[in-house]
Amino acid sequence: MERVTVFTAFNPVQAQIIGTRLQAAGLDATVEGEAAALSIEGYSLATGGVRVQVPSSQEADARELIESHEENES
Repeated sequence: MERVTVFTAFNPVQAQIIGTRLQAAGLDATVEGEAAALSIEGYSLATGGVRVQVPSSQEADARELIESHEENES
């Protein structure tokens, strides 16, 4: 099962919030790169951020949920 990144943040808390929202919607979301970002200052920026990933089969649903959340925040 291939996992794809659907959201990237430089703040681990923001990535966790998005990951939790996707999980609450029944998606198999995971947050990758969080531990390194918390342990070494600036590491998150150097590695491209903290990534929220889902199985490729759930990518469209995850992106739709993220976009609808961003629209509601505006």
